[in-house]
Amino acid sequence: MKSMMTVDEVSGLIKSGARLFVSGDESLLAGLPRGEWFGGTIPYFMSEDGGLCTRDKVQVVKLPDFVTAATVKLYDASGLARIPADYKANGFSYIVIPAFSEAHQKFAKDCSTWPGIFDRPLVGWIAGVDLKDLGKIAPKVVNGQTGEVSGSKAAGMHIDLAAHRHAQANIINLFQQGSGDTITFPTAGFEVTDCFVNGQKQCFAAYVEAKKINIQQPLVANYMGAMVNVSFQAVDASGGKVALYAPVFPGVEYKFADSVGDYEAGFCKELDRRPVDPVFACNCILNYLYANLEGKKTGQLVVVVPFANGTTTHIVGPMTFGEIAYMLLNQTLVYLTFGEN
Repeated sequence: MKSMMTVDEVSGLIKSGARLFVSGDESLLAGLPRGEWFGGTIPYFMSEDGGLCTRDKVQVVKLPDFVTAATVKLYDASGLARIPADYKANGFSYIVIPAFSEAHQKFAKDCSTWPGIFDRPLVGWIAGVDLKDLGKIAPKVVNGQTGEVSGSKAAGMHIDLAAHRHAQANIINLFQQGSGDTITFPTAGFEVTDCFVNGQKQCFAAYVEAKKINIQQPLVANYMGAMVNVSFQAVDASGGKVALYAPVFPGVEYKFADSVGDYEAGFCKELDRRPVDPVFACNCILNYLYANLEGKKTGQLVVVVPFANGTTTHIVGPMTFGEIAYMLLNQTLVYLTFGEN
């Protein structure tokens, strides 16, 4: 099934009873009928034809027939900790959170402390808007079952699977820690003033400026072998502040990442090592920007996975303001696969 569809095409799927994840411009999501779907706002996509920015079509993921139940719930910031209690017995959960909302901040800072959060696969993304509309239009999530639209709440779909199936959350992070200074932070947060560089206290913004750091390359933390990125939003040297797209945490050692080079080739190389046909995938808007995909609709970021039997598949999905695989990630490809028990 193609991933990019018109409102009329998606409406037909919804009316047929299909269970869907949908992403696209708010005006298009508002035109869809109620049914077994939910989604969030974003106009940027990995499509079969490459990196794409569009307000004319939405992107659709159709859940397979071995999904036995799906429940959509909206959570305000204070209720996010209840997400694990809503997990299905044999399934996974998919969550979308509006960027810059209190729910976004709360999830990023606290999710790893919630009992049961790692008991089932949890994947999703941070909803966004056209970059030209930042500060003018709020990102939204939509509960297709009820028609509720929210710029402040997270939306989660909790999905149960047939007994012979299981879900798995996966990530591909092209970035590795570089060999430079070790950086730690005294407090958790999206906005940073002070840091410790090799144990010495410094103003983080002044350090970034003095070292002429390329902020297209994130900070990277090593969590027991898993590389987790924290990406830069802005550096205010005069004000002594650095804004980030994910929080840093005290007690964690960060280093600036080595350069990636060719994003498309990097993703293809990683996927060639583990041929998969994901049901859902998302990638980061910063990868879209830094790989210069703006306005390029063909031949760019077409991640094609070859299989031993000669067939291929495309990795498609929204280019998001943050990716979720249990926790908030940046500049990372997240994908969901199913296996047989």
